[in-house]
Amino acid sequence: MKIDRLMGIVTLLLQQDKITAPELARRFEVSRRTINRDIEDICRAGIPIVTTQGYGGGVSIAEGFKLDRSLLTGEELQAILSGVKGLDSVSDTPRFPALAEKLADGNSDDILIDLASHYQGPLTEKIAVIRGVIRDRLPLSFDYYYEKGRCRRILEPCKLVFRWSAWYVWGWCPEREAFRLFKLNRLWNLEQGAEPFEKRGFPPEELDFDRHFSAGTYHLKALFEESERYRLVEEYGPDCCRETQDGLLLERDFASYSNMREWVLSFGGRAEVLEPEELRADLLRQAEVMAKKYRGT
Repeated sequence: MKIDRLMGIVTLLLQQDKITAPELARRFEVSRRTINRDIEDICRAGIPIVTTQGYGGGVSIAEGFKLDRSLLTGEELQAILSGVKGLDSVSDTPRFPALAEKLADGNSDDILIDLASHYQGPLTEKIAVIRGVIRDRLPLSFDYYYEKGRCRRILEPCKLVFRWSAWYVWGWCPEREAFRLFKLNRLWNLEQGAEPFEKRGFPPEELDFDRHFSAGTYHLKALFEESERYRLVEEYGPDCCRETQDGLLLERDFASYSNMREWVLSFGGRAEVLEPEELRADLLRQAEVMAKKYRGT
């Protein structure tokens, strides 16, 4: 888009004092005549561009013009490029190589972001479909797998969300008459609807996705063996638990009983639930079922 190109030209001139028009044409893959028109547009926008001819000449911002040259610092530009490179890891149309060629300032690429999962192919296809229906405001139907089985759901998708190390689609669920998050790895057999839906307004607090997981009503109190300290620190920080003579004591709230149960179960016999009593009884039943299966009785 033209506005992107104009912003790119200004950014380059902020990063280096002078650049030739042919070099601008090469970087942005347009003709020399297009670059000349772009320079005229930038001047009309109030940024004086000077063009000098001959050896050592080129395009530059007029000396003495007061423009904040920290608009995009080298570190900020590198952060943008790293973000674009991360998105390329799940995109069907990579954009990083071309953007890096146009805007790179010689800084080393010291950050690697990979947003893909083990199911790279299906994930990329899902993201492409979802971005398309969000753009065209088309409803999306899909099979969704959850703890009670599988169901067919319909969603008016609004945003793709990458949080908690996973991809989600967020939008309005007509069945529940509320905004909902759906995890992409549990979502299969996507089909887009034919009729566009009306754009919905939503209160700002709906975009606080953390409340789906952090603001909980299920309080866990449990002891963990010392060998599990690294996992507790990884998920909740070094101050999440305290040492006792019986082990590492952790107390934490969960938004969902099933999330709390599955999380504790992932520690096997290296965790002991003290509260709630309901969860202690539940885990005992789980252990008895597993014992019967492995003993063959």
